[in-house]
Amino acid sequence: MTRKIAVDIVVFSYILLFVYAALTKLLDYQKFVVQLGQSPILTNYAQVLAVVVPFIELGISLMLIFPKTRLIGLYAAFGLMVMFTTYIVLASRFSDYVPCSCGGVLEGMTWTQHLNFNTVFVLLALIGILLQPNIRNVDSSTSPS
Repeated sequence: MTRKIAVDIVVFSYILLFVYAALTKLLDYQKFVVQLGQSPILTNYAQVLAVVVPFIELGISLMLIFPKTRLIGLYAAFGLMVMFTTYIVLASRFSDYVPCSCGGVLEGMTWTQHLNFNTVFVLLALIGILLQPNIRNVDSSTSPS
């Protein structure tokens, strides 16, 4: 039961984070596009990313809601957070000025705070993956022989 509660907390945290981040980006879409365009790493992809990233975040949130897709959603959340974290490391280390394109409360964080925040979420995803039972293993262990 403790495993289920831990996974539920991780899943709820990710859904809250991704839905909040996606809606913030979509509600202030022009600002998000401009900020992406100011990134020396993402300039050429700003228009595409401005549309794709929020919908990926919402899609992952949907996968996390349903038990049959939860494990895939946790892997997707882990992968996306690793990409965001890698971007933060690269942007903060190798560029003089990079605006945060996260929006909302997250936009007010320093790069160090943001890196710490993302690292916690990467670890949460790993915990969720390790604790989430594989649906096939659960189904096969409960079926009669």
